[in-house]
Amino acid sequence: MTTTHHPMIIGGEEIEADSRLEITDPSTGEVVATTPSGTARHIDLAVESARKSFDGGDWSRATPAQRADVMSAIADKVGERLDELVELELMANGATIRQATGFHIGYVAPHVEFFADLARRFEFERPAARSTFPVLGQSSIRREPIGVVGAIAPWNFPLLLGLWKMAPALAVGNSVVIKPDEKTPLSTLEFARIALECGLPPGVLNVVTGVGTDAGAALAAHPGVGKIGFTGSTAVGKEVMRLAADNVKAVTLELGGKSPAIVLDDADLETTVDGVLYGCMLYSGQICESMTRILVPETRHDEFVERLVARAGTIQLGETRDWETDLGPVISARQQARILDYIASGKDEGAQCVLGGGVPEGDRYQDGYWVEPTIFTGVSNDMKIAREEIFGPVMSVISYGSEREALEIANDTTYGLASSVWSTDNGRALEVAEKIQAGSVWINDAHQINANVPFGGYKQSGLGRELGANALDPYVEEKSIHLDLSGRLDARPYDVLLSHADD
Repeated sequence: MTTTHHPMIIGGEEIEADSRLEITDPSTGEVVATTPSGTARHIDLAVESARKSFDGGDWSRATPAQRADVMSAIADKVGERLDELVELELMANGATIRQATGFHIGYVAPHVEFFADLARRFEFERPAARSTFPVLGQSSIRREPIGVVGAIAPWNFPLLLGLWKMAPALAVGNSVVIKPDEKTPLSTLEFARIALECGLPPGVLNVVTGVGTDAGAALAAHPGVGKIGFTGSTAVGKEVMRLAADNVKAVTLELGGKSPAIVLDDADLETTVDGVLYGCMLYSGQICESMTRILVPETRHDEFVERLVARAGTIQLGETRDWETDLGPVISARQQARILDYIASGKDEGAQCVLGGGVPEGDRYQDGYWVEPTIFTGVSNDMKIAREEIFGPVMSVISYGSEREALEIANDTTYGLASSVWSTDNGRALEVAEKIQAGSVWINDAHQINANVPFGGYKQSGLGRELGANALDPYVEEKSIHLDLSGRLDARPYDVLLSHADD
């Protein structure tokens, strides 16, 4: 495969750096592309460009309808170039063509259109609510763009999760600087080029490629950035908060997870087995809300595990561009080693590995970064594989005695991003769902992330929410304006401080 080069986009121009980053195909380990290795200097340049575009007003002072029309045009163009964007995604992040077409890229155009529709309906000014407090005039509330918004996106869904930050920020008139993960920047760079083609003014969307410890840290700490949206690990999210605190910028964080799936004793096992495998193994388990802890009643444990192992054995690993492939590689050699270390720790702590547990056999899997779908039983919730986010195709089956015990296990975690409940009794499942400490609870389903529903976590799974009807709110400042209408100085309550002579 020919290696291609993809420059940064700053101020509508292609920008280079003194050194380059290599983009590797996880299925082969081969270098397939390069990008500039941007630094804090490029972040400064991008923030300056974003500020200039914001102050210029072509975007920030355009009408909501005008901004929405440009975003709709972008959505249409993304749809036209779906195959090209899918290929860029496949080159870098190891998703299968089914996943990239259906989720990674397939969701992009509908999400852009969703935010365009929100922009058309967003209430930028409204009167203040009526009050019993005596007011001698009228007050209004304005919602104004922050100015320059920074976005830091992860490697697993680089364009889609970056879009959850870019699109609402753009919809209300902000300018944006985004730093995609250094392993998977290609689809985001191409999206920025598409946006320019569709009429987004230069400088409104800037893409700086570079490593997180340099470009990412500089963006989080930059005094010219008024808001940071970040998706990634909890450890890095905490560092983003620390960097943002120095100039008190707003942050939205979507972080790690250790999501439970509670299988109730009345669950349909055929449906549940397929559902939890989808919930855990999709994209080789490299999704923050993956269902990695499967809680099963003792009375149904053996039957469930037997069905689970048999069904998991049908998962096909292979060429990511083959429509028959179910599972591709993990993102990098480092991630592969990390996952294998967790698998080893599970065995050392006494869990039983009943499926997988290593690198798949065969010449095909000697190159690239492959890990077998792996299932552990005999797991207790205090084991490392049950406590820490593995971010790989590793499932822990934990048995429980009572429904109360299942909820205690489910909530006994520092995370709280997502969860699921499996039952044939909807009313009972809803009662259990209400007691789970997580931002999303799916009943008889998993990975149901809809644009019109807020997404985010409890505890150390994050701060704030993305998506939903209020998705634009974090990207505006609220300003109250009061207009006195009395026309009489002595009618105002100044006498609390000042006295006035009689007329």
